[in-house]
Amino acid sequence: MLRDCVVIAVEGTHASGKTTLTHALAAYYREQSIHVATVEEPARHSPFIEEIVVHGKGQFDLETEVDLFAAQLSAQLRAARQHPMIICDKTIANVLAYAWIVLETPPRSRAAVTLDAMNTFCRAWAGTYDAVFYCCDRFSQHQQGDPYRAKVLDLQSAADRVVRSTCASVGQNVIDIPPGMTTAERVRWIAARLAKLGITARPTAVGPAS
Repeated sequence: MLRDCVVIAVEGTHASGKTTLTHALAAYYREQSIHVATVEEPARHSPFIEEIVVHGKGQFDLETEVDLFAAQLSAQLRAARQHPMIICDKTIANVLAYAWIVLETPPRSRAAVTLDAMNTFCRAWAGTYDAVFYCCDRFSQHQQGDPYRAKVLDLQSAADRVVRSTCASVGQNVIDIPPGMTTAERVRWIAARLAKLGITARPTAVGPAS
């Protein structure tokens, strides 16, 4: 929890339905009069990623991954300032996991030392998330006109393993969502699980009608 804000995250590899589910969950809680915000994946708004993926300049490097890590963290902090509930499209452990995949990290190298420091921070930060739900399904990665996803088409299986192992290594508990459900079924399942865990956000006060 960040101050008085409930923090929920949706985890998983790319093309597992995280973003769709994040927005569907937010819509569900807004219908319950909860003032909720979504925290989007920072990669799609990163000038570093745009340069690499859209313009084909350079490659994934340490500066890119540190920027994504900081952006994910900053977005969560800022959204939590004015909302009693936020729903995050991945945790910072996910950002770290992909960094481990795309970077070369020889022992004692700058990259290895930096990712070790990020790992330590993730361990300290893990308790901030009130609940983390893991998407076990994998949908088609081939989406026409999506250069961001096309860049990581071959990483899905590896990413699933590394995301899970990274979450485990930093003490980030995840709750697997049963596979094969529709988005609406996922939302109802998560809402019921949160209610059972006693994780709730305060409804937004509604003023008197004028």
